[in-house]
Order: sequence, then structure tokens, then C-alpha cells
Amino acid sequence: MAFRFSRKNGPKKVEKIRLRKGDLVEVLTGKDRKKRGKILEVDRSTGRVIVQGVQMVMRHTRPNPQRNIKGGIAEREGSVHASNVMVVAPENNKRSRLGSKVVPGDVEGKTKRVRVAIKTGEVLDK
Repeated sequence: MAFRFSRKNGPKKVEKIRLRKGDLVEVLTGKDRKKRGKILEVDRSTGRVIVQGVQMVMRHTRPNPQRNIKGGIAEREGSVHASNVMVVAPENNKRSRLGSKVVPGDVEGKTKRVRVAIKTGEVLDK
């Protein structure tokens, strides 16, 4: 766990999450178990992710004519803890843990770290 410094409240914990926006994940626990979706947002300060079509909640909004917002009840995605989702490897369509591997970079002599699906060894970063 890393710490990010904030002048007002002191250091804040930042969760180390290997998941990224756009990853296809499967939910492991809860009411939406076995559902799959893409990650829309990753919040490292709380350790939570927002997955498309998962943990749907009702949001009550007040109308605001200046911003062209209609009032009413809207349904949107809620957050899920990062430990409750697992990335799906695109190659074999099965879920896998994430690891990292050092590969040669674009420039000679340089290397870069990429994320790897442990089950298949497939590189997830392009």
C-alpha cells in the first residue's frame, strides 16, 4: 500500500490495484455473482471499481433547467470492491489472476513492465 500526501488531512492510503479502466472482469461475490462487464472507473483511494451493468442502484435526481437535467429516478452502476472482481483473459474467456512481466520496450536497451494473465501467460497490455 502506498501513501499519497495531503496537506489538510495528512497521508492518505492508496490501494495497489492492478485492474485498469476497460478491462473485462467477472464478479466473484454478491448479488451480481458471475456477471461480466467492462470496468468504467477505478478508485484507488477507496479500493473500489465501477463495472458496467453490475451493482445497479437507483439514483434520485432533482431537475435543473439551467443544466438541462430532467428530474426523476435514474438507474446507474454502484461500486464493487476490487477484491470481488477478477479479470477475464480474452484468449480463452476464463478468469485469471494478474501478474506482471518485464518485456523489451520500443527503444533498444529499454524495458517495460506489462500485466500478464497468470493462467494463460497472455499479455493484457498492448
